[in-house]
Amino acid sequence: MKPNTQQLNDLTIQVRRDILRMVHAVNSGHPGGSLGCTEFLVTLYQNLMERKEGFDMNGIGEDLFFLSNGHISPVFYSVLARSGYFPVSELATFRLINSRLQGHPTTHDSLPGVRIASGSLGQGLSVGIGAAQAKKLNGDNHIIYTLHGDGELQEGQNWEAIMYASAKKVDNLIATIDLNGKQIDGTTDEVLAMGSIRAKFEAFDWDVLEIEKGNDIEAIIAGMNDAKSRTGKGKPVCVLLHTEMGNGVDYMMYSHAWHGKAPNDAQLDNALGQNYNTGGNSDY
Repeated sequence: MKPNTQQLNDLTIQVRRDILRMVHAVNSGHPGGSLGCTEFLVTLYQNLMERKEGFDMNGIGEDLFFLSNGHISPVFYSVLARSGYFPVSELATFRLINSRLQGHPTTHDSLPGVRIASGSLGQGLSVGIGAAQAKKLNGDNHIIYTLHGDGELQEGQNWEAIMYASAKKVDNLIATIDLNGKQIDGTTDEVLAMGSIRAKFEAFDWDVLEIEKGNDIEAIIAGMNDAKSRTGKGKPVCVLLHTEMGNGVDYMMYSHAWHGKAPNDAQLDNALGQNYNTGGNSDY
């Protein structure tokens, strides 16, 4: 049985707490984008994806997810742990020597839920397309989901993949773009303006939809169900998810400053106070 909206919101708060504590503990990591995508990844894993119990790398008979902007690993690890892929207690090892929870997800340590290493940005869509075509060859009707940063789209390989997906009618693929308008050195417009991302995807013959309230769980569910209904119709699907970097922590929002910066002790206490645990979950 899928969790209701209140349960998803409660889990979102817990995941935020995980993110903040993980990056604080090692004074390293990327809280901004992680917090901005918390609602999305919680909803994806808890409500939208068809998942099997356990984990196998082949992923036959279930939906698959590939994280392309791997620096938002804190939110990914938290959601995986709290979705049952590995013990929540392992979150305490984030970025430590010999930990399976590296700064960017990797496959060499066989962490359940992680299907690709994403240390280099811009490669997740290519992998997702390959997995989607494998699904088709295997007669598996499940969906491939990918997530990308908007700044990540400045990488050229993305556009080769975008061109390929439409040309080969990879229509069992939903690529979501975290459209927060910020990256490590400033706004995306300041660093390398890309114009209309929607127009670009449409020019490459993708089916594009937007979720204007990308930090609202009900809006995410409605938008992603719309995206799912568009699969299987000859075009890959792109979701433009409008989010706020650092969402849920007031001093991290509306700025790129917390893209890759950890809170100090006082800032952590402040942020945790804004995200008090009401959901029956517990800190690791």
